[in-house]
Amino acid sequence: MTFGRLDRSGPRPRLVFTRALAHPPEKVWRALTRKEHLRAWFPDTVEGEFEPGGKLRFVSEEHDFAFDGEVTAFEPPELLEIRWGTDLLRFELRAGGDGTMLTLTDTFDELGKAARDGAGWHECLDLLEIELAGAAPDFAPGRRWGEVHPRYVAEFGPDASTIGPPPGWSP
Repeated sequence: MTFGRLDRSGPRPRLVFTRALAHPPEKVWRALTRKEHLRAWFPDTVEGEFEPGGKLRFVSEEHDFAFDGEVTAFEPPELLEIRWGTDLLRFELRAGGDGTMLTLTDTFDELGKAARDGAGWHECLDLLEIELAGAAPDFAPGRRWGEVHPRYVAEFGPDASTIGPPPGWSP
């Protein structure tokens, strides 16, 4: 199991995940940018288009909220960067052998949510790998989060674990 790390070296904390995917960059790019694939792994429904400067809206029917974002960098099939509310999500793809090295960096403001979001992105990336393989998940939504969250809390420390899951959510 591949875990993310917390980088506290800059002005804002960052979660960094690196995954070796057994698929070419073009296939991974489609999974990152096409709505029919995003539905399987991304935490919100995305309204708008992934294009340079594209305005986006992120909707969560499950938690009954929505917020705005935009595409801040778009270089197919190597770089996608989006503002996701106040977070900045950067997806970097690098071809390697028969697959792709994917690096996801989430830059955010509140250190206290690092363990929560680390476990969340961990589950999302597991779901992305399953989507790329054309398979169905063998776990219920939130289950992987519940399995890995304690390790993120232990690794990141108490100051990075003060904000829990959204109200009404349980793994």
